[in-house]
Amino acid sequence: MDHNDNTELDLLSASDTAGLMDCLKRGASRRDILKMLLAGGMQATLAGGLATSAASAYAQTPRRGGKLRVGGDTASVSDTLDPAKQSNKTDYSRGTMLYNGLTALDASLTPQPALAESFISKDARVWVFKLRRGVSFHDGKPLTPADVVFSLMRHKDPATASKAKTLADQIESVKETGPNEVTVTLTAPNADLPVIVGTFHFHIVKAGTTDFSAGIGTGPYKLKEFTPGIRSVVVRNDNYWKPGKPYLDEIEFVGIGDENARVNALLSGGLDLVANLNPRSIERIKGSAGFAVLETPSGAYTDLILRKDVGPGSNPDFVLAMKYLMDREVMRKNIARGHAVLGNDQPIDPTNPFYLAGLPQRQMDLDKAKYHLQKSGVTGKIPLVCSAAAMYSVDIATVLQQTAQRVGLDLELKRMPPEGYWSNQWLSNPVGFGNVNPRPSADVLLTQFFQSQAAWNESRFKSEKFDQLLTAARAEIDVGKRKQMYGDMQTIIHEEAGIGIPMFLALLDGYSSKVKGLSPIPLGGMMGYSFAEHVWLDS
Repeated sequence: MDHNDNTELDLLSASDTAGLMDCLKRGASRRDILKMLLAGGMQATLAGGLATSAASAYAQTPRRGGKLRVGGDTASVSDTLDPAKQSNKTDYSRGTMLYNGLTALDASLTPQPALAESFISKDARVWVFKLRRGVSFHDGKPLTPADVVFSLMRHKDPATASKAKTLADQIESVKETGPNEVTVTLTAPNADLPVIVGTFHFHIVKAGTTDFSAGIGTGPYKLKEFTPGIRSVVVRNDNYWKPGKPYLDEIEFVGIGDENARVNALLSGGLDLVANLNPRSIERIKGSAGFAVLETPSGAYTDLILRKDVGPGSNPDFVLAMKYLMDREVMRKNIARGHAVLGNDQPIDPTNPFYLAGLPQRQMDLDKAKYHLQKSGVTGKIPLVCSAAAMYSVDIATVLQQTAQRVGLDLELKRMPPEGYWSNQWLSNPVGFGNVNPRPSADVLLTQFFQSQAAWNESRFKSEKFDQLLTAARAEIDVGKRKQMYGDMQTIIHEEAGIGIPMFLALLDGYSSKVKGLSPIPLGGMMGYSFAEHVWLDS
């Protein structure tokens, strides 16, 4: 809250305001404050306004203390405290408690200074990071350029088995170039480097670390207990470099795979914050006094995949027919219960600064679907593989099947169990579904899923023009020109790729209303997994 909202408080001297706040801190109610002001001879209307303003300002003031209990939706025996190896949302949440990056991504996914107080480049290839002074690790060791050199370069070593190796491959060298300065040189220009180093895998660790079990970082909390797949407990880092932060004494984090169990634990008071709600649970949570839902619009999507190298998807007319069969509005309303925005068969969503708003929305059109289906010559039963593993894919497939019948297309739903779906089914079926979590930048998303040679290029879409634009956009420092290039790439995918994206899904978390300070960051749920530093408990 902006303090300017409390205009009545501006009438008081600083010492009087501090006195009021102190009374509230000691448990005084709005009514107690009103009595005090009236007793001091203040006019009733003014006193009423002041008492309300004081209570409101106090409610927005972060308070120190308390223990927060959190339930994530993923937990695995492979959970790790090594930032390079982290691979699920629980890992990322824990990582932001213990570590910091050179930058941090804000609500518009713009990189903000973190351990680096500044970052500059003249050509997007050579980047100079000036490190913040006075930062120390949990064990008291000061942060030095050597820690940054080690933390970034370890991703390039195949022995590290870093999940970010493909992103780190573009780093040519990282060198200490001053007492508080590091210079990163890339193999080719990339204007997105400050975004990349703001992501979870690039958290800074102590130079030479091989054993990560103590979780020693520069982050807001220190590790107290960690049992992979079960729970972790962290306690406040009193020497944190951000003044006044963090607010909580302790956080206990558990992983609970079953959504119903998470919701029950929240509503029974066993947990204060839970990740990844099903839209069907929202009414139940909002209908319970003292609970609320954090909705984060994001780039997450479940997509229809039509492989262009095998099966019916190798015919461009069949691909177009399927795209025209999508009743996106029905899917958004009935499947996501309105907690989504319409997609347009390209992967950049409206929260992204490079989203192409001017691309005409593809509508369901049975005449066009029928025309392209007949032109394709594809007949007979078409297996459509779906699974609960790909969120909403079974529901989307069912709606598609019903619509397809209206143009004489027989889609045969093949429901696969969630176990093994990603390793055995996802990239191998001619017609099926994928599920993509938010990515930190347009470049990362397009490189991982649409570049011709990408391992996760779901529809085997290949376009030389697209690949050239992707490389050129990385090097372009002029934001307007980059926006134009990303717009062209979205158009190419919309027209040529074998991917149907009906909607972008909001991320939904449930919390007790005594948890304050939550706000959406589209990198993921629970404030892009960085809630730990920002929240406090209302007593």
